[in-house]
Amino acid sequence: MTQHLRGILALVVVVLVWGTTFPAMKELTAYFSPVWIILTRFAIATALLSPFLWRARRTDLMLGGILGLLLFFCYLFQVEGLALTTSNRNAFICGLNVLVVPLLGLLGGRLPERRIVIALLLAIAGLAALCWDGGGGWGRGDTLALLAALTFGAYIKVMEVYTRRAVRLMTVTAAQIGTVALCAALWLFAREVPRGSIDVASDAANYWAYIGHGLLHYAPNFAYLGVLCTAAIISMQAWGQARTSANEAAVIYAFEPGGAAFFAYFWLGEAMGGRGWLGAALLISGMIVSQWNAESRPAAALAPE
Repeated sequence: MTQHLRGILALVVVVLVWGTTFPAMKELTAYFSPVWIILTRFAIATALLSPFLWRARRTDLMLGGILGLLLFFCYLFQVEGLALTTSNRNAFICGLNVLVVPLLGLLGGRLPERRIVIALLLAIAGLAALCWDGGGGWGRGDTLALLAALTFGAYIKVMEVYTRRAVRLMTVTAAQIGTVALCAALWLFAREVPRGSIDVASDAANYWAYIGHGLLHYAPNFAYLGVLCTAAIISMQAWGQARTSANEAAVIYAFEPGGAAFFAYFWLGEAMGGRGWLGAALLISGMIVSQWNAESRPAAALAPE
């Protein structure tokens, strides 16, 4: 087997693992708030990647900190949306982030290329069919997923610039993942830790007992998300991208929402009707068209899903 084929297979594994994160996090939203899910997942990954922070350059830490702050809001919108809609629907809408990057060129006064216009039309038609499926219409969860797509698109654009300035890319990656965990912790203590006006001590004891029970019960889920989906898969992504072309990687990544829908069916029993699958096909087609023959992205620009 050639190195090129091994690289393609590595990226296929990456996309399949990414697809499982949507039902895995969706299952956790039944017990935890979105920020608790983000904190636990990224705290585990930070502990595993912490050796890359040893003797880190200040520049790398600053770049990672800025990227991590933006990435935190990406996940905040994504997981908040997951709690309010199905994981397969959330995955397809979040996948539109690949269209955001070229559309950001409009802010610089550049007209979009023909392939971007075609991709945008396919994506709009896909969203219409997806929302028509089952008569559910557009909801708040879908709006949050779309905000996640927009934020992920902006994050990717900033990441492309910042990773070129990095001295050690894995240090930047570890720093941004640690920043996501830190932001989640600050958010929790500012907004979610109980502050009862009658019996603060009792409220806090019940709250932490509830959280502790959940962490023990869902430990396998968090271990899977933190160890495999966040820390380990980054290394495989970097290895695979270094051995494939930008177009090949773009086409493989476009099928991530399809993987999410596949695993959502077997993991959570979520299913889509004919119109939903038509919308999914149109969305995936739009993602592929938008990335085909696009400017090559840095092979080592790493982002967990």
